[in-house]
Amino acid sequence: MAAQGIVESVQAYTGLSPAAAVTILALMLATYLLVSSLFVAPDAAPPAPAAPRDPPPKQRKEEQQKQQEEAGEEPGAFVPYPDPVQVGEITLEQLAAYDGKDPAKPILIAIRGQVYDVSRGRLFYGPQGPYSLFAGRDATRALALMSFDPIDLTGDLEGLGPDELEVLQDWEDKFKERYPTVGHLASENATDGNHSGAA
Repeated sequence: MAAQGIVESVQAYTGLSPAAAVTILALMLATYLLVSSLFVAPDAAPPAPAAPRDPPPKQRKEEQQKQQEEAGEEPGAFVPYPDPVQVGEITLEQLAAYDGKDPAKPILIAIRGQVYDVSRGRLFYGPQGPYSLFAGRDATRALALMSFDPIDLTGDLEGLGPDELEVLQDWEDKFKERYPTVGHLASENATDGNHSGAA
């Protein structure tokens, strides 16, 4: 009699047959157990292995050279990009030395007089990259015009319309967000809207 009352109550409350209600309840319980097993309390988790201590820089360098020799590479062949270094005021002639051809130097690009270190984008701005043309140059006008013509590698904004200036602003915002500013062009090279910054 009690079982019959339970069956009627389940049907009235859920609108499902007792078999369907029990199946759904079992699936919900299984899901709960599965999900809760993914979250283990910290004290129940096995202790994490101790992180190995980094060797001293000299030993680390020796190990890297040994690995390169074992791999048949010339020692010192791979040089990761250096940390950003402030260059301060820089001329276009000095900027040209930071074109990515020397792996020990950062890759720099100037936009509207600001110099950005784009070394972490070496795949794009390095010697074999699709934007290598901009490395070590003032790319202001070229970015505004979305141009790969070397004649547009200048800081000259003369004749650019509102649309091109908006495109330039978008590029400048992206550079400010992604790459550190490490200096600025010398005043004779800086973009003033009527001046050509071509080398």
